[in-house]
Amino acid sequence: MADNIARVFADAIASDPNRPLLTWYDDATGERTELSGATLANWVAKTANLLVDELALGPGDTAAVLLPPHWQSAAVLLGCWSAGLTVRSAELTVRPDGSAIPPAGSALAEQPGEVDVLFAAADRLVEADAWPANDRYALALHPFALPLREVPAGFADYVTEVRAHGDHFTAYPPGGPDHTALRTRAAGRALELGISPADRLLVDVDRHPDPLDWLLAPLSAGATMVLCAHPDPARLADRQSTERVTRTLA
Repeated sequence: MADNIARVFADAIASDPNRPLLTWYDDATGERTELSGATLANWVAKTANLLVDELALGPGDTAAVLLPPHWQSAAVLLGCWSAGLTVRSAELTVRPDGSAIPPAGSALAEQPGEVDVLFAAADRLVEADAWPANDRYALALHPFALPLREVPAGFADYVTEVRAHGDHFTAYPPGGPDHTALRTRAAGRALELGISPADRLLVDVDRHPDPLDWLLAPLSAGATMVLCAHPDPARLADRQSTERVTRTLA
């Protein structure tokens, strides 16, 4: 079993990197973005290279990721794991023993704290103040990956900074026990949800915001994903047909 969680992604796209891997919908804005495995891999590699080459981070370092489900969030998460970092957030934290710290609102939700690098959506910058970090990146989450119109003080624009880095990253340093635990949880969740390698999984990310459900479990099973934010029930049947969905997590 791979001890770096990013190997799950690499293995998932190895057989056909050009097939659609992640299709993103936001019915509130009308957005649809489709990424092949190769395209997402470029974003993941750029993120990992930013962390390793520019920030000199690696195994033992931590990243706070204050992002909603989104295709750019997938790039950030997988980039952090590729570099061997431990990811902390209100949405997902995994202890070394494999137990998950529940999301915000739970009595056991993790308290914010100091990290080495932080990634935050533009509408969560106030929350980001509770996570001190030497380097902080803001994301507009624009449909066309455009940069922020105005970069907040104390932040760098993720899209602008990441584009300068290389499209390939192959180091995959050991991720440590937290990566191994998360890999195990992802495989177990895929089995629990009945996801198979042939599946095209549609996920209502409003109801399933945990990356374990919308990202890692499908990748662990070798499935492809159709992620829907603010889903319009009236569009569901047509979308399932158009996207050739075989399983729905709603």
